[in-house]
Amino acid sequence: MNSWTKRRFTFRSVLLIVLATVIAAVLVSNFKGGEKKIERQVARVYGIEDPRFLHELGVLLGPPFQPGNRATTLVNGDAIFPPMLTAIQEAKATITFETYIYWAGDIGRAFADALAERARAGVKVHVLLDWVGSAKMDDALLEEMRAAGVQIQKFHPPHWSHLGRLNNRTHRKLLVVDGRIGFTGGVGIAPEWTGHAQDPAHWRDTHFEVRGPVVAQLQAVFMDNWIKATGHVLQGEPYFPMLDKAGDAQAQMFSSSPSGGSDSMQLMYLLAITAANRSIDLSAAYFVPDELTRHALLAAMQRGVRLRIVVPGEHIDSDSVRSASRAQWGELLQAGATIAEYAPTMFHCKVLVVDNLFVSVGSTNFDNRSFRLNDEATLNIVDNAFAAEQTRIFEADLARSKPVSFAQWADRPLKEKLAEKFASVIASQL
Repeated sequence: MNSWTKRRFTFRSVLLIVLATVIAAVLVSNFKGGEKKIERQVARVYGIEDPRFLHELGVLLGPPFQPGNRATTLVNGDAIFPPMLTAIQEAKATITFETYIYWAGDIGRAFADALAERARAGVKVHVLLDWVGSAKMDDALLEEMRAAGVQIQKFHPPHWSHLGRLNNRTHRKLLVVDGRIGFTGGVGIAPEWTGHAQDPAHWRDTHFEVRGPVVAQLQAVFMDNWIKATGHVLQGEPYFPMLDKAGDAQAQMFSSSPSGGSDSMQLMYLLAITAANRSIDLSAAYFVPDELTRHALLAAMQRGVRLRIVVPGEHIDSDSVRSASRAQWGELLQAGATIAEYAPTMFHCKVLVVDNLFVSVGSTNFDNRSFRLNDEATLNIVDNAFAAEQTRIFEADLARSKPVSFAQWADRPLKEKLAEKFASVIASQL
């Protein structure tokens, strides 16, 4: 090998090493957040019914709870999509829409047509789509909306200058019309969310229509990511009108992001769990709690709190999530928790009900991805009637689920245990 060949070989070796280092750095930055994680158990200072609980959620994590709101529960696609489309079709001034999943099918076409029609009528329409979650979207729908005047942005498309944020996705589901009517919950714009959960091809999910002063907070959460994506601030009466009382519920639109406090969503959940006095009912599409959260749930049960959890069963869109979830059940089941797998179809709900009073609904899953990696949005509501309704819906789902006993969990096949161990290794990304 002559000296010229040696130099070329050395240069290529160095180049490969640099490239490998860059790739490794990107992987590390995607697997780990940039901030310190919560490391210690959150102390129990008060119960859910203590006014200090809402006060501290407002001042510690923000924004403050607003009185005078009304939330309408929409169960499954047949009840969810018509009110959303009607609100869009009746828009007079502005529409802001942020979603993680926007794929294809008739429902994708229906939303694109409605948004485009309003834009042609002079309504200012702003759509923010996650780059990963909208990858299956039909380009023709994007072209139709843009041609009509809809402003569309993709959240965190890949670029060499910010590879470290590839794993930060907007998982938020927000629709605000004229700054007065809001929608949030778990649904994406895809055929799987249509129907009424009648078979495995149609998923079980819940969404919520919101009216009252808290709608301004929903709008502000949308603006947070719109500014990140575009650098433009949307403001004024068309986006933030003065809002009158619409009901009796106190409500707070809570959001989290790796760029603005990555642990705040988990801290909110921990505060609610530690404040529970009697009951915790959790509908969780993805239930992969870390050690700290498991200990908080165990501590609640030790002081007499009933814990019931409904999760997906055999019908699930991620087998690795199911494996990672089941690996965490042992201590909870042994301590007396009820964990049941929803049988009819994929269970995509994200609802927490504490003491039949405090309800948390929105896009947040009970896992590390939602707690630390994604941009999430959750509506917190304090209202006895609303909480009672969510409990009835939870118990209806529980009745269609298969409870898992500790003995069943302990006796699961070796193949499942091995799959769970592997999934647990990547649990931080699920």
